[in-house]
Amino acid sequence: MKTASRYIAKQVVMGMIIATIVLLPLFSFFDLLEQLDDVGKGTYQTRDAFLYVIMLMPRRFIQIAPFIALLGTVGALGKLAVNLELVALRITGMSPIQISMVPVSIGLSLLLIIAVMEQSIAPQLQQKAIAYRSIALKKTAELGKGLGIWTRDERNILRIGEMLPGSRAIDIEIMHFDEQGFLATHTHAEFADISDNALWKLNDVTVRVFTEKNIALASASTVEWPSFLKAEDIVTLTKPPESLSPVELIRHAEFLQATGQKADAYFMAIWRKVSGGLMTIAMILLAIPLIFGSVREGLGGKLVLAAVIGVGIYLLDQIIANAGLLLHLNVGLISILPSLTFITLAVLWLRRIF
Repeated sequence: MKTASRYIAKQVVMGMIIATIVLLPLFSFFDLLEQLDDVGKGTYQTRDAFLYVIMLMPRRFIQIAPFIALLGTVGALGKLAVNLELVALRITGMSPIQISMVPVSIGLSLLLIIAVMEQSIAPQLQQKAIAYRSIALKKTAELGKGLGIWTRDERNILRIGEMLPGSRAIDIEIMHFDEQGFLATHTHAEFADISDNALWKLNDVTVRVFTEKNIALASASTVEWPSFLKAEDIVTLTKPPESLSPVELIRHAEFLQATGQKADAYFMAIWRKVSGGLMTIAMILLAIPLIFGSVREGLGGKLVLAAVIGVGIYLLDQIIANAGLLLHLNVGLISILPSLTFITLAVLWLRRIF
């Protein structure tokens, strides 16, 4: 049994490697086509587009892991079925459940690899790719075109026009409110240098102090402001949620909640990472009855059917997740519901066949 399990495992691993070799360059090619549209802007050249796509590959691998699991498992088990090797394995005493547990165990190993990449490799490379591209295009990250970056704590609202390399921010507005919730001061600075200890050095500063009777205006060349944000918090604000590691997402979501801000997008990103792992297992479980059900369509037909199922599940998963976010439903439940549903359907399908 151990020899047979190792043989099946080898075939499944080879199937997933082949699926990766096919799918990852395909999706990266689409990324490259999109990047080539920006070639010639600023200092962004063709080599920069290729470098950006290469640095984005670990993230793409994580995103397409469910497809890799589905097509790799169907390809491997389908090949064994077409060559009647599955029949031979069953004659030797290996049950369908024992055969099925092999690709599931490979899927769990794949999840471990994805978890390591999600925490230590993909976020760092994706963030470097975004920063590299922004510098070449002479752009900075922002939450909305012309709106800048907005955040707050209990008594302050902060707007940053742009974040530049080297921990420098330009076009700063700080609105400070009193205990009754009325605007007490409005500070504007042309630019600020941000230090690691959350002490900002504001330059070319204009301060307006609001009282019941009038508005007092004062100016200064430099002012030190003890910000409620640290340098790493500002960096996090300028990154897309999907580019953050799970630890960064949790920390930033807690920060947003503590300061009374909406953190749904960040909690959604956390749960989407969990859902991606569950969906990978779901795809493997769905691949098994596809093969054991019938092999009359041939391996090619099974792969086409698997691809159609995979695309359909992916689109449905995206629609449900985005609809849940728009409707302010429970982000955790909405994120993992499709994965759990397909795992349940796959198990029921397996029970019916076996």
